[in-house]
Amino acid sequence: MRVGVVDIGTNSMRLLITDGAVETGRWVEVTGLGRGIDQTGLLSPDGVEKTLIALGGFGRLMDDAAVAKRAAIATSATRDAANRAEFLERAGDALGVIPQVVSGEREGRLAYAGAALDLAGGPTAIVSDIGGGSTEFVSESGVISVDIGSVRLTERLLPNRPAGADELRAARAHVSGLFARAPVAAGSEVVGVAGTWTSLAAIDLDLPAYRRERVHHHRMTRRALAELTEKLASMTLARTADIPGLDPARAPVILAGAVVAESVLDALDAGSVLVSERDSLDGLASELLGLP
Repeated sequence: MRVGVVDIGTNSMRLLITDGAVETGRWVEVTGLGRGIDQTGLLSPDGVEKTLIALGGFGRLMDDAAVAKRAAIATSATRDAANRAEFLERAGDALGVIPQVVSGEREGRLAYAGAALDLAGGPTAIVSDIGGGSTEFVSESGVISVDIGSVRLTERLLPNRPAGADELRAARAHVSGLFARAPVAAGSEVVGVAGTWTSLAAIDLDLPAYRRERVHHHRMTRRALAELTEKLASMTLARTADIPGLDPARAPVILAGAVVAESVLDALDAGSVLVSERDSLDGLASELLGLP
């Protein structure tokens, strides 16, 4: 049985079509749905229209693949939006299924389930899911969701490129403070999932073009992440967009994502992260397929 699952994030829209054994494909469209929501509490008309175009394309891909079941989840930006009802109705028309607005806990559980599918030794790690609007820390014992992500931090404290030393220092302190107030338990292994982590891994690998098979299970050290953050802070937006292996649409928020990633490793007292291409999409697909 083939299923199609969609993740409507704060910054990017993602689709996976799979039967559990063979993937038909994965697609990502960066639409910036949640840009500005930190200030307005609303999904912007521009962000909504770009997102609906992307979701319409996803709906057609699922039709063409003749999926037997389809599901969609909407995360941080949609959770917080006062105008989400109209957006969800239109998104349902585009996808052929009404998206379910999920809590940070549910989002984290799906990410954990996806990442655990091919972890050596079983699901014993702490999974870090950095989104545009929130960051989840997930273990077997629970989920902690913190309302900070690459888009929120960019808009709050890192709007400029290059970023000044004082701006970078303030951003690091802000995220560290938010994570310090969360009762995060340190673990021996950290697994990073979703677009911020995978984009940073591609840059760390110095790939000439993004290659999922190279990114999957790449280990990135805390030291390499710090050097990468400083490098990104020194670059203009145009130079960032030209980095091989990075989706240019992620250029405006990847510095903030790197700052959040640094703080994740610091909060977990971890010297490195194992980056995984398996995430909430895989977890949701497994549910639809009835897999354990």
